[in-house]
Amino acid sequence: MTVEEKIQASETRIFKAVFPNTTNHYDTLFGGTAMHMMDEVAFITATRFSRQIMVTVSSDRIDFKKPIPAGTIVELIGRVSHIGNTSLKVSVEIYIEQMYSDNREKAVTGEFSFVAIDENKKPISIIK
Repeated sequence: MTVEEKIQASETRIFKAVFPNTTNHYDTLFGGTAMHMMDEVAFITATRFSRQIMVTVSSDRIDFKKPIPAGTIVELIGRVSHIGNTSLKVSVEIYIEQMYSDNREKAVTGEFSFVAIDENKKPISIIK
């Protein structure tokens, strides 16, 4: 499998409903909850790409472009955006979908960096 085929095969999509227990006092998704969901999708994407033990080492940038209201559906999409020797980056986007219409818009984007580690927690090569 080529690297581009591995990137495509590891793309991860998760849908979630935004319920009141995940919102702040503005009735929008709490930023920390969004970051948690993004890191989870990024981790799954990195693991699916490498099939190795991966750990988050940084969130490089997260841009909150639109608030995510309670009562909407969100789709999180993770895709490998950069590959190094022992590390890789995953871009994550969150899209808002209204439950009862076809309206869909990008709300949040972020980049997460991961490192592959061995059983001694030492960095190892991603490319086998």
